[in-house]
Amino acid sequence: MSFPKDWIVPDWPAPMQVKAVITTRSGGVSSGPFASFNLGLRVGDRGEAVMANRAFLARLLPQEPKWLAQVHGATVVEAEGIETPAPADASVARRPGTVCAVMIADCMPVLLTDRAGTRVAVAHAGWRGLAQGVIENTVIATAVPAADLLAYLGPAIGPQAFEVGADVRDAFLVRDPDAAPAFTPHRPGKWLADIYALGRRALARCGVSDIYGGGLCTVSDPGRFFSYRRDKITGRMAALIWREA
Repeated sequence: MSFPKDWIVPDWPAPMQVKAVITTRSGGVSSGPFASFNLGLRVGDRGEAVMANRAFLARLLPQEPKWLAQVHGATVVEAEGIETPAPADASVARRPGTVCAVMIADCMPVLLTDRAGTRVAVAHAGWRGLAQGVIENTVIATAVPAADLLAYLGPAIGPQAFEVGADVRDAFLVRDPDAAPAFTPHRPGKWLADIYALGRRALARCGVSDIYGGGLCTVSDPGRFFSYRRDKITGRMAALIWREA
């Protein structure tokens, strides 16, 4: 299969049968603030444009993605059982051809697979989900030893753009006091948060040591990425992972 050249194919040592891709904002038919490959149905874009974009995406995949009704939480579901979008922020698949998917526009997508390629998973890790344990829950849901997992961190709001208040910082430090270095003082009552550092810490606490990706900032690259923090009215990209038979 051949994806649009602007899309991101993770550079990680996943087994040959494991496939993954992260879309960007290019390659679709949406216009205005949603130009052009918006996949979100609830952001104000024309429904027919979104469905045309989704149809194009589906033609590049073994089946329709198992979309979630994301709620910025820590619930993980079995992708094979999804008939309509499930209220969750992560999914795990065991069968070949099942496409796990999350939509993003600043929150960090975390792709997971085991070295044998028997499991794939994806998590939508914004700060709320991270603080509630969405990464930890997803690692557990794979039902394989954490040391056997590989992780890839997709594009998210970068550490120079993610200004947060004391409530966000405190939500992490209550769970992990050693996470303080992920927050840099910025101005009175505000810090710059490194979501990639927080994600790596969560994975490491679970026992996942092989972590790839990270570093692409959605906010600072408006030509390539949608960003809610930057634009408010904007589209959604997708991070997808599956395995072949």
